[in-house]
Amino acid sequence: MKKINIAIVGLGFGAEFIPIYQRHPHTIMYAICQRNKEKLDAIGDAFGIEKRYSDYDELLKDPAIDAVHINSPIPNHAEQSLKALYAGKHVACTVPMATSIDDCKAIVKACKETGKKYMMMETVVYAREFLFVKELYEKGELGKVQFLKASHQQDMDGWPDYWPGLPPMHYATHCVGPVAGLLKLEAEYVSCFGSGTIRPELASIHNSPFAVESAHIKFRNSDLSGYVYRSLFDVARQYRESFEVYGTKKSFEWALIEHEEHVLHTAKLPEQEIPQKVTVPDYAHLLPESIRDFTTKGVYDIAANTHLSFTQGAGHGGSHPHLAHEFVMALIEDRDPFPNAVQSANWTSVGILAHESAMKGGEIIKIPDYNIIS
Repeated sequence: MKKINIAIVGLGFGAEFIPIYQRHPHTIMYAICQRNKEKLDAIGDAFGIEKRYSDYDELLKDPAIDAVHINSPIPNHAEQSLKALYAGKHVACTVPMATSIDDCKAIVKACKETGKKYMMMETVVYAREFLFVKELYEKGELGKVQFLKASHQQDMDGWPDYWPGLPPMHYATHCVGPVAGLLKLEAEYVSCFGSGTIRPELASIHNSPFAVESAHIKFRNSDLSGYVYRSLFDVARQYRESFEVYGTKKSFEWALIEHEEHVLHTAKLPEQEIPQKVTVPDYAHLLPESIRDFTTKGVYDIAANTHLSFTQGAGHGGSHPHLAHEFVMALIEDRDPFPNAVQSANWTSVGILAHESAMKGGEIIKIPDYNIIS
């Protein structure tokens, strides 16, 4: 059985994936990388990983490493992805792909030049809700899809480093991914409006005043558009990472309150029978048996150690083992992962250019066609 040697870079959120790779039938959890030596050794000891690097460039020189899974801070994603690709490593990277259009183009180009795979590890398109809607669509139960909508609202006060004052749409893949990903659509252009204002001390950090940014996305070669909205600061709202789809036969709407049941609407029934609450099933059966239990729990034995993004993010919908499995199987089967580099660049660019549009009063801005990057 072929085995892929995986190195995980960044051991905050990244440590969530260590036992998944340790138990996946096609991977060896080969190495970990963390600048803080004390934390590096603590994680290495806890999970029994001998190969440890505190210098990323040194890790990339290790010929035994087949692929890196990057979980470093957002500003490092593009640089570390590019270094890895040109060092001959396949790349999985947490969202977003990059913080500039030029870097998105550079990563797509690097994949073409090196022949290596890239996958942006977007949790929402492997969450059980998305898999449920995808199943409905593939079975024809939705009918013709007419409209897609998503949101991501979260109170980021108190988060460290680069988070304070971050423009809402600069972290938009959690809502762009599902509206583009369900039908494998490609965003062609975007128009976005800002609304409200955040505190001056936050707004001044990124010169981004808006409390909420809401964007319409037009999809290339399609009659469909999508609507997404985001807020990070100074908006009273429980965490919500929603995805909704409206079809001719059935429509799926996300619950307004976390842990409540979602709603499925069925056309042509008596009015009071159209909406029905649904319990979305888990999709662990799609995974190798050895990693199925990670769809319903974090990887840490002690709950207090679980990463904040996992606990505040409703466990990311059980997506972590699905993400790891998709990346690994793309390498084993020598195919593009979903989302691949072009799709990841498209989704990431929607957010970057949506914020630019909001700063220009809603101006329509075209998304680069990453299929023709050379």
